[in-house]
Amino acid sequence: MSSISPLSRTIAYLLTASIVVLPVSPGIVRGADAKTPAAPATPAPKNEAAPAKPAATVAKTPAPTIVPANLFAVPEGLEVTVWATTPLLHNPTNIDIDKDGRVWVAEGVDYRSKSNRQPGGDKIVVLEDTTGAGKADKSTVFVQDPDLVAPLGIAVIDDKVIVSQPPNLLVFTDDKGDHVFDTSVDKREVLLSGFNGRNHDHSLHSVTAGPDGLFYFNQGNTGAQFTDKSGKTFRIGSPYSHGKETAQVADSTKIAGEKSDDGHVWIGGFTARMNPDGSNVEIIGNNYRNSYEQAVNSLGDIYQSDNDDPPACRVTPLLLYGNAGFASADGKRAWGADKRPGQDIPTAEWRQEDPGTMPSGDVYGGGAPTGVAFYENGALGKKWPGLLLACEAGRNVVFGYFPKPQGAGFKLDRFDFLTSNKEKKFAGSDFLGGTSSVTSELPTLFRPADVCVGPDGAIYVADWFDARVGGHATLDNTMSGTIYRIAPKGFKPKIPKFDLNTTAGQITALKSPAVNVRYSGFERLKAQGEKAVPAVAALLKDENPYIAARAIWLLAQMGPAGVAKVKPLLDSKNDTTRLVAYRALKRANVDVLAMDAKMVNDKSAAVRREVALSLRDVPAEQSRDLLVKIAQKFDGKDRTYLEAFGTGASGKETEVYDAISKVLGGPAEKWSDAFAWLAWRLHVPAEVADLKTRALDDKLSEAQRKLAMDALAFVQSPDAPQAMIDIAGADNFPLKENVLWWLNSRRGNNWRQYGLTKLMRQHGLLKEKPLVATPTPEVPADAPKPPTNEEVLALTGDPQRGQAAMTVCLTCHKVGKQGADFGPELTQFGKTQPREVIVDSILHPSKEISHGYEGTRIETKDGLIIDGIVLTTGDPTIVKCVGGQRQEIDEEKIKSVTKMDKSLMFPPEVLGLTAQTVADIAAYLKSGQVK
Repeated sequence: MSSISPLSRTIAYLLTASIVVLPVSPGIVRGADAKTPAAPATPAPKNEAAPAKPAATVAKTPAPTIVPANLFAVPEGLEVTVWATTPLLHNPTNIDIDKDGRVWVAEGVDYRSKSNRQPGGDKIVVLEDTTGAGKADKSTVFVQDPDLVAPLGIAVIDDKVIVSQPPNLLVFTDDKGDHVFDTSVDKREVLLSGFNGRNHDHSLHSVTAGPDGLFYFNQGNTGAQFTDKSGKTFRIGSPYSHGKETAQVADSTKIAGEKSDDGHVWIGGFTARMNPDGSNVEIIGNNYRNSYEQAVNSLGDIYQSDNDDPPACRVTPLLLYGNAGFASADGKRAWGADKRPGQDIPTAEWRQEDPGTMPSGDVYGGGAPTGVAFYENGALGKKWPGLLLACEAGRNVVFGYFPKPQGAGFKLDRFDFLTSNKEKKFAGSDFLGGTSSVTSELPTLFRPADVCVGPDGAIYVADWFDARVGGHATLDNTMSGTIYRIAPKGFKPKIPKFDLNTTAGQITALKSPAVNVRYSGFERLKAQGEKAVPAVAALLKDENPYIAARAIWLLAQMGPAGVAKVKPLLDSKNDTTRLVAYRALKRANVDVLAMDAKMVNDKSAAVRREVALSLRDVPAEQSRDLLVKIAQKFDGKDRTYLEAFGTGASGKETEVYDAISKVLGGPAEKWSDAFAWLAWRLHVPAEVADLKTRALDDKLSEAQRKLAMDALAFVQSPDAPQAMIDIAGADNFPLKENVLWWLNSRRGNNWRQYGLTKLMRQHGLLKEKPLVATPTPEVPADAPKPPTNEEVLALTGDPQRGQAAMTVCLTCHKVGKQGADFGPELTQFGKTQPREVIVDSILHPSKEISHGYEGTRIETKDGLIIDGIVLTTGDPTIVKCVGGQRQEIDEEKIKSVTKMDKSLMFPPEVLGLTAQTVADIAAYLKSGQVK
């Protein structure tokens, strides 16, 4: 069995569509529109006619459209209630909640293949509880617009409704305040424009108001080229190519690696912040696959999730200006092309062994992460402030975390905050086989799209009710959706009423549990200036640290009197208070370098982290000595701290290395572990000789030698490839496979310009393998007809025979500890999938070709046909073929490159699989004997 089957595919394509699937025979599931296959007829006795049967009338059971509230598990003391459901809303992609508790919903009825399902375009609807019963009873269409097609973000901030709809970030102004967009009165503006991914999941996501008064948003890795209101143009590309959706504004692959007007190269998905008018955009994180949303808490910490390719979804804090690692730093190569010997998928996919990449956070495996939120205050009680919530649609759960500071980073311990699927029998997600694994079981149909905290202090979760998530599929014709409320048992909602024209009303707004409601108070109090300082300063004593933090941010922007309240907090005994005060004063641009000189000696690694990050664009003569002090306090272990130091040294690495080496360096063989890591992070040409010395020093541990070798691989200097060749030629070097891998990898990218291919030939290190034709075999015309699903399922499989038969699968799949690294690993797939799904995937490999595993056919000029997965294009083009073999094809040898429309997995007729053999393989995978 080859790797392109959806057997265990795990690209988590965010939120997809809804269907109701009904069981049509034991264990066999089909879509709602599919016809139930007839049962085999009982043959009539010989010479007798079968008796006529009256036509049967079968009553159709209405398809479910909601997961009942009593099916959910939540922490003790909380309860789930249905706040709104279809027909009040349909296919919710994102929600926000205004100051009066109305829930605004961005709908995605016209998602992907159903883009023409709804005449007039998609809608923004407003849901209200007009009776105070704790349940919505009214739905109003704010706007329906042909330009809206599955928008993935909505934010309601004062009278502005901000909708994320590629290629534009749109602002609708509800001047009349009647929650209906009237083109004769209200305004529709394009705040920013230039985002790829119209009607694509990896595109423009929602806006969040930060505690600093800035607007935050993000974009997936379909790419963007946009100009902010200050006139700066940003160019963000990546190796991700998904047809027209990644080239609607600018071809993502062609602009990959180009500098933006801010002087930096940004790659893939990114997070940005800006003034509310769209000016002064600043990109603050990049190289995601597709972060669906960001949560910005009142301390200024930013959290997000990111989906996988394959099983390595994650929830992570965002390190300011951090690189998440999904593509190469130049934006040219996907992670699979750079996966090193011995690396597991999470390490390779998020490049956790590459300098310049931030820590990956909580990597939990396959899934489909969506909306995030941070709970700070409200109705849940004193146990819950500091709760990070992350929707995971592929796993029918909203994860909970209480992030704990750990050095310069955070420790994230995950738990299930809300789930319909306590048994964790997942289905319908890409990492489980996509459509092949859908079920009609209600626990698997909860697909949380977004989560918000309301002004009443309750938590609201929008469900895109669906048997399928990911893969751009949309199967449901009911377009169902539900909003659940999570609150204490017996909760009676109370939404504070306030007058934003008064200081008291503005303070009430600032204290709101709802993040975008807080902005209304922030802006008005800021506009009052020093007059409102006493009222805001009073919040510094609030027992809730998040409310106190909001006051710190605001006071820093309220003139000298406000700043005077914040500066003393830099000497607070509380680490978090000092951190927030530093961040707030920096954002207000108050004596930043002088403050850096003071705070660089702070006892908190988190505060020193912020100082390092603030030095990123500060010239070397002003920042070098501060960075030396930061380096001196590195413990040799804290990767977040190390990455912050490296970010602060950006653009001046050589000067910083020269300075720290005088203080911390010395003979290469005597480097401390801390200095070795600092050198790895900076990887400047001046290190080449020392790195070579350390790599060859057999008195060092293998890990220390490997670190030196890896650092050398990132040095851009003609001396670096020669040093690597010398290491490769050394006798008894313990990492021979690794060093040869680096040489073969770098000759096609970072070191190509230094003539590495020629050097390797001269030293006998380039063992050029002849290209091998790997055409996907066609089914012979005289091949026996393959068995049907029903024929296989009618048989009893034998696990022992199945283990022997699995040999044919090991050519492309890992099964237990055996097999080739070409297709998905089948051990977990076998444990989690029903027998019916396993059988269907074997018998119909081209039924659903998973993203990232599509085949490509390359024809060479001398007539060879090579079918496989392209890992990287260019010279050479690297292709992974059946059996896991990599072939490197020089550009001059290629005649044509064509995307294949069928799976690379061999069909059962080619493999010679009988019905019994398939039954045996399925039995073995399900037996639990695979180890």
